[in-house]
This record gives sequence, C-alpha cells and structure tokens, in this order.
Amino acid sequence: PFQSILLLRALRPDKIVPAIQKYVMDVMGAKYVEPQPFHLPTIFSESTCASPLVFILSPGSDPLSDLLLFAENSGQRVESVSLGQGQGPIAQNWINKGVQEGFWVVL
Repeated sequence: PFQSILLLRALRPDKIVPAIQKYVMDVMGAKYVEPQPFHLPTIFSESTCASPLVFILSPGSDPLSDLLLFAENSGQRVESVSLGQGQGPIAQNWINKGVQEGFWVVL
C-alpha cells in the first residue's frame, strides 16, 4: 500500500495526489479527505475571544457574505481589511482597536 505510493512517486509523480488521497481515505477514513461543511454557528460556538478563527479556503470560495450575515444576526460589529502592499500596519491598527472595543476584524 504505502510502498506502491513511493513507487508511483518515482515513476508517475502526476498521479501522486489522487493516490495519497485514496491511501488516507482507506487508512484513516473519508473525513480526512472530504471537505467539512461550513457552518458558522458551530464554528463560532467552538471558538473563544482569545483565539482567532482562521479559514483556509479553496480557490473561488468567499465566506464573507455568510460571515457578515451571521455577525449582523448576532449583533456583532465587523470591520473588513483587504491585505495588500502596505496594508499590514492598517490591519494591525484595526486588530488592536477590535481587541479594545470588542468587534471582529476580517482580513
């Protein structure tokens, strides 16, 4: 099983990703390969104010509208900052202000 992946890597590196996905699925289960459903209330309930929520997104996905709707329904203020050249200090200022005043900052 695993040795065949090593052989595949040497002979057909273009086939390695699907082979590893199948191996993980067979050994560990589908939950480690399939994307988990995005449910903001659950994610929020499992978080604390001391730890940021980090979303690792696939290309083309944008949960911002869902997040803004959830914040509105929860009575939370949200500020959004686009990160780009020179935006680091601006984002840091918003984060500091959000910590002091208790609102969310989306980067």
